[in-house]
Amino acid sequence: MESLHISLRKVTKNRGSFPSEEAPFKLRYLALRNAGKRWRSVQGWREAMRQFELIYLGRLQAARAA
Repeated sequence: MESLHISLRKVTKNRGSFPSEEAPFKLRYLALRNAGKRWRSVQGWREAMRQFELIYLGRLQAARAA
């Protein structure tokens, strides 16, 4: 979990500003998606991915199809 928090902080910390209010959320979403590729065996990950799917309304399925 600590590693996930560090990676999320890292992607937003290095940016000076964002072009819109949605930009930091999209950046974190992409970081979480990439983390999911590395951490498939993490306990409770499926539950978390279901929650992300509800929050981001179909983006995960679209990303898997691409």
